[in-house]
Amino acid sequence: MKVGVVKELKIGEHRVGLIPTFIASLVAQGHEILVEKNAGIGSGFADDEYRNAGAKVISNADEIWQKSEMIVKVKEPIKTEYSLIQPGQILFTYLHLAPNVELTELLLKSRAICIAYETVTDDHGGLPLLAPMSAIAGRMSIFVATNLLQKHFGGSGILPCGVAGVPPSKILILGGGTVGSNAAFIAHGIGADVIVFDNRPSVLSRISEHFNGHVKTAFSTQDNIAKHIGDADIVIGATLIAGASTPKLISNAMLKDMKPGTVLVDVAIDQGGCFETSRPTTHEAPYYDISGITHYCVTNMPGAYARTATVSLNNATYPFVEKLANMGCQRALAEDKNLRNGLNICDGEITNEAVANSQKRNCH
Repeated sequence: MKVGVVKELKIGEHRVGLIPTFIASLVAQGHEILVEKNAGIGSGFADDEYRNAGAKVISNADEIWQKSEMIVKVKEPIKTEYSLIQPGQILFTYLHLAPNVELTELLLKSRAICIAYETVTDDHGGLPLLAPMSAIAGRMSIFVATNLLQKHFGGSGILPCGVAGVPPSKILILGGGTVGSNAAFIAHGIGADVIVFDNRPSVLSRISEHFNGHVKTAFSTQDNIAKHIGDADIVIGATLIAGASTPKLISNAMLKDMKPGTVLVDVAIDQGGCFETSRPTTHEAPYYDISGITHYCVTNMPGAYARTATVSLNNATYPFVEKLANMGCQRALAEDKNLRNGLNICDGEITNEAVANSQKRNCH
């Protein structure tokens, strides 16, 4: 199979779809790999490493899109790439279609085979291609939020870990999945006062046991959240419903109950966000203020730690890339139900129920 790897064009995105070590494996199995010049440079992989792995390095991205049977990316195509997607071409990347009607329409018209990392499952119902990036984003969310508490960023000026005689910050984490658990790991590690909210008793039990009760837990209801936001310094939005739009857990009206300088980090912004006042931001302009509350809503957070994120993502995605290349799309999807769950759009039809429901469309 001809597999293409193009340079990511999303603002602030430095990750790359395939790294040289896995390309060498594909080449050894008889596949032809086309890599755009400088595609891996942001993650620390030079063109010569790709050449040494057996890839053909090509300057023209259009040529790669035209010649490749499968495109392996990191983030969804942007507008300048829309016209390059070929009918019948496999597009394997993060898509986050639920809140993105424009991209959904384009992919339907393209008649491409669109497999989204974020809805591929494992045998236990987990999301193995989302998990590594969720872990990074969860840990990063605390670093970002503690930085934004500094006064010159408009924060409250509270040192998150506290010092002798001065209590630490209070951090609320909305969701106890991979993002929330990793956020709690860092928040607890710096000595913050942490509460994790979730509506699954098993998740709350797991977190309580893992941290030996040092991280508090609460059942996630609007009333419970409202009781705690008044004295919170940081709120992390870490809720996810696979493939679907994220529920809004903090309304615009609730901002008035928060302390000035409180920081909201919406890790779920790719799926629409946990906060009613959230809107997508970039690494270049990552935060904004509404009613004295700082919002950080960067849509590709792990891209800031591109080397770690790229290697971690490739470790998870490569087995599926290899299966698609070796078996072909039809057989791979037929034989692997977990990969099949990643199929969001195929030949002009939506094939993922959560995406269809979020956009009030039919699912085929």
